[in-house]
Amino acid sequence: MITAVLCDESGAPDLSEVEDLTELRLATGHDLASVLPGAQALFVWDFTSAALADVWPSASTLRWVHTASAGVDRLLFPGLVGSDVVVTNSRGVFEQAIAEYVLGCILAFAKDLTGTVTLQAERRWRHRESERIAGRRALIIGTGPIGRATARLLAAADMRVAGLGRRSRTGDPDFGRVHAQGDLLEVLGWADYVVMAAPLTEQTCGMLDRTAFRSMKPSARLVNVGRGPTVVEDDLVDALRNGEIAGAALDVFTEEPLPATSALWDMPGLIVSPHMSGDAEGWEDELVRLFAENLRHWQTGQPLRNVVDKQLGYVPTSG
Repeated sequence: MITAVLCDESGAPDLSEVEDLTELRLATGHDLASVLPGAQALFVWDFTSAALADVWPSASTLRWVHTASAGVDRLLFPGLVGSDVVVTNSRGVFEQAIAEYVLGCILAFAKDLTGTVTLQAERRWRHRESERIAGRRALIIGTGPIGRATARLLAAADMRVAGLGRRSRTGDPDFGRVHAQGDLLEVLGWADYVVMAAPLTEQTCGMLDRTAFRSMKPSARLVNVGRGPTVVEDDLVDALRNGEIAGAALDVFTEEPLPATSALWDMPGLIVSPHMSGDAEGWEDELVRLFAENLRHWQTGQPLRNVVDKQLGYVPTSG
């Protein structure tokens, strides 16, 4: 069996765990077409690359694509979606780390940690009151594994949580109440914190726009750990400038890396991090380990983990 690996410019991870399982062919996006002929599997290590779409005619023997990410939107181009090629993702690696990042951002806002760091750098002693997070309300958009891990952690911090998903229901073990996506504008005003943890689909692209921000409390904050294009960034800039919301923490962006010319860098009340919320110590080893496990499943005819529904754009769950 031949497996192609799409690497980034920094090279491949430690693939020793899979070297005895398959013949590996490594390439970057620039030379991916040269390694695809004859390959049955593709490990997309560089999940930011859209190279596969460009070289799809060279992938006639491909039967399975595994990506080292939770999001799969860059892979779901028409040729792949319309084919019988199976797509799997790396669900299970990032959830807890992302949940901890969300809690960290909420604490940073509530305790004004960014203000403390700024004042320390200026050698200024200025006493302030901080906010409690206990009893504050968090609306988590996206009820998949990342949203669920976040809901559990925020609830453990004594916050009140609710979810927003495909359909409305009560009695959810993690969210309690889940609102339907169509009710977004009605429920945004309930939340002190809005956490975007949804995949990028036709339904979620641009979901948080000018109208959505005006539906939020002026004291509310946004934390986006989902996908950048779910937020209309120009509308967010306006909302922050006009005081329509109090702050935001963004780990994902429409364009990555975020250009130095972006207005987001200078927005008051905005925390920018470089798509790192899920990348806790050991994450690369975990990603390779998951791929190796799925590779063994593939070779022995066992069901693969994390099979993506290419029409929905994510791995279906009961939520």
